[in-house]
Amino acid sequence: MDLERPIAPDPYSLLPTVPAFALHSTDVTSGEQLDERHASGNVSPQLSWDGFPDSTKSFLVNCFDPDAPTPAGFWHWTVVDVPVSVTSLERGAAAPQGARTLNNDLGSPDFTGAAPPPGDREHRYVFAVHALDVESLDLPEGATPTVAAFTSLGHVLARATLSPVYSR
Repeated sequence: MDLERPIAPDPYSLLPTVPAFALHSTDVTSGEQLDERHASGNVSPQLSWDGFPDSTKSFLVNCFDPDAPTPAGFWHWTVVDVPVSVTSLERGAAAPQGARTLNNDLGSPDFTGAAPPPGDREHRYVFAVHALDVESLDLPEGATPTVAAFTSLGHVLARATLSPVYSR
């Protein structure tokens, strides 16, 4: 199968510009290959963040692969309504109290690891933390990551990203 196609833009470069804050990880680094535990191991990486606006009321945390060979990319992880008091997630962590994990594009409410098609080019996995001006997005049961991204659009005060890569 021929997987040649244009390189997708950074997904957040297509949205209205918002200020940035810092996103750190002991597990992943922008531009560096993901460890196998974050691919076939399906273990979310450790993330921590700081420098977000004082007016932040909650966070949205997600992971998106813009390089998936689909018209819409691939959502690997989305955690909504993360309380403002939570500024880190440990490796493999469940959603913190008060938050919930939406179904990823495989249909399960957890982190699904990197799995580009064998022989495809390197994929970017964009981990993002969005500082929001609301405590809850009030999403209905069954809401998708795309619905969360759309609903949050007018509430994003600032954003932090890390973009490790993976290929096999």
